Amino acid sequence: MAASIAQEYRQLDRNALVSEPHAYARLRRAIQQSIKSGTLAPGHALPSERELCRQLALSRVTVRKAIGGLVEDGVLVQRHGAGTFVAERIVKSFSKLTGFTDDLRARGLNPRVEFLERGSGEVSPEEAMALNLSPGAGVIRLRRLRFAGDKPLALEQTVVPQSVLANPRAIKLSLYDALDAIGCRPTRALQRLRAVALDADQAVLLDLPAGSPALSIERRAFLDDGRVVEFTTSLYRGDAYDFVAELQSER
Repeated sequence: MAASIAQEYRQLDRNALVSEPHAYARLRRAIQQSIKSGTLAPGHALPSERELCRQLALSRVTVRKAIGGLVEDGVLVQRHGAGTFVAERIVKSFSKLTGFTDDLRARGLNPRVEFLERGSGEVSPEEAMALNLSPGAGVIRLRRLRFAGDKPLALEQTVVPQSVLANPRAIKLSLYDALDAIGCRPTRALQRLRAVALDADQAVLLDLPAGSPALSIERRAFLDDGRVVEFTTSLYRGDAYDFVAELQSER
């Protein structure tokens, strides 16, 4: 496994990627590539820091920075006295505003989307309240099945004001990529999470038995000027995700 990471790292080093000029960023990418290729499978241990330093002629600080970033993103997990392992579940932080595509890309996984609905219409009363829109305002609606490779992971229903994004066809793989392209990527969000059981239709889409546990998340995302740019309700597979949040004392 150390040899695989070393091979990926040296390839990136030879290419001298402008987007990854720092050694820790190249090592981070090399580990993600090894996970994506299947060389490092979920649950497998990474080589020790000492071994990576020796194989790649890198400092301990560089190796720790690369691994620490992947632990923070939930790609790797560290177990005291045992080492560092590839996360067996997707660990999503509640303290970071990221999209589904961002999360999977960070883990070296291949995000894919199947649109079940992609169109526009007049805002409903519930949507108007969530988006702070007037009755009769136009919105675009997306209903998407989100995949990692061929495995369905999430079912999402999203509404965006047409005053922000007029054409639903502008959204390909990622809503946030489309919003970023027009300078309207959200900067903060409010989220609410609850546990639910999948109904028969939802279970079929997510390839699970009816009644399987899922995590329902409602998100309202905002621009810097206070406008609500996204209202999304997501269903995540309960057998694939862990949601974490860092808590601090008020003292």
